[in-house]
Amino acid sequence: MNELSEGEIKATILYKLVRRGCWGERYFPLDTLVNWLGKKIKNDGKTVREAVASLESNGYLLLHKRGETASLNPRMKGQVIAFIKRYIRL
Repeated sequence: MNELSEGEIKATILYKLVRRGCWGERYFPLDTLVNWLGKKIKNDGKTVREAVASLESNGYLLLHKRGETASLNPRMKGQVIAFIKRYIRL
């Protein structure tokens, strides 16, 4: 179990959605995302859910189906890629 900073957690969430092509109306279940990343960091899914809420409030993520699914905001594509590159070496 490795220790990730808040920025690295957010970048990992964004990178996972970019790799899956989840922009705009193509969305991904949040429970699956939380379970997948919650195994890799401490405090289970609470930290991941807080990161998702922060990304959504900053405009990087769009929530669908009453907040149960998420996709990347296509209007923020440049900022999303820049955010990922800041924390993850591609």
